[in-house]
Amino acid sequence: MTRLTVTRFRSYATARLDCDARPVVLTGPNGAGKTNLLEAVSFLAPGRGLRRARLAEIERIGPAEGWAGPGWAVAATLETPAGPVEIGTGRDPAAGPDSERRLVQIDGRPAKGQIALARHVAVVWLTPQMDRLFLEAASGRRRFLDRLVFGFDPAHAGRLSQYEAALRERARLLREGPADPAWLATLEDRMATLGVAVAAARADMVARLAAAAALGVGPFPAPGMAMAGGVDDLVAAGPALEAEDALRRALRDSRRRDAEAGGAMIGPHRSDLCVTDRAKEMPAELGSTGEQKALLIAIVLANARLMRAETGTAPLLLLDEVAAHLDADRRAALFAEILATGSQAWMTGTDAQVFAGLGAAASHVRVEDSRLAPAKI
Repeated sequence: MTRLTVTRFRSYATARLDCDARPVVLTGPNGAGKTNLLEAVSFLAPGRGLRRARLAEIERIGPAEGWAGPGWAVAATLETPAGPVEIGTGRDPAAGPDSERRLVQIDGRPAKGQIALARHVAVVWLTPQMDRLFLEAASGRRRFLDRLVFGFDPAHAGRLSQYEAALRERARLLREGPADPAWLATLEDRMATLGVAVAAARADMVARLAAAAALGVGPFPAPGMAMAGGVDDLVAAGPALEAEDALRRALRDSRRRDAEAGGAMIGPHRSDLCVTDRAKEMPAELGSTGEQKALLIAIVLANARLMRAETGTAPLLLLDEVAAHLDADRRAALFAEILATGSQAWMTGTDAQVFAGLGAAASHVRVEDSRLAPAKI
């Protein structure tokens, strides 16, 4: 990314940052607006951003210079193998003050949806809130993995969205009853096809990531990775068509139980990403907070290495307050791997000295009161 512009986003009235391919280091006091800027970058990818906030909550209160209407906006210039691409997104102001509709433009033209963003850029993030990723619900781990999949397979976002829509519609029909068996069968057929495709993409991603992570990054642990769940067992057991048939039968046979439960007891929405520390043969959730964070960083770095090797382009990495909590060896290894993969990592911290090891290899920016200025190295 060579340019980022935000308008009426959180604490920012307007801001523009011109940069190059180097990592970007944002330093400043707590509450200065560093994480808000990372969140703006996270909206250059499909989804709800790194805070998973409602779109209406993000909008800054008060006017912004040169922007008279409601709504917030984020725009960026990307350097891609096919040349520069201008992308932009923001809340649709015409849909009302509480609208959750997001507009997307690619090179000045409206795109059909957020999925178009994934065709041009991959964005992966780590935030302090993710320190408990291995301890909390499986949904967070699925979202983390799906974001990694998007970088290799942008269509995965569309399949996932369509599966979830069919899942919700089937649940509604079962809840309201009596449902038309033919329509239920149609929805279940769609869920089986899409569900197996989603599970297969995750399984493939996990296998390749595990192989890349096994190579290790200096003092970071080598994570083992696997998928767990009923549909994952079906995908692992045989061909995709057989897995689809099995999932279709399971959905048909569980209609009564699913009606009572208000959902579906099998499918990729029930899958979990299981991570272990290979050297210790220990599940990630049993490790210390520091060990869990180190495993997460190792997965993100393995993903960047894999993307660079397979696609020629590394993802944007958003690392919020990550480096400050690492010892000197791991911090040096993190910086070295980021530079080796060519990832444009956006890193935040309160202490500029933490990033001194990067020197001129990174672009250093001082953030104070949501204002951006070049920082001295």
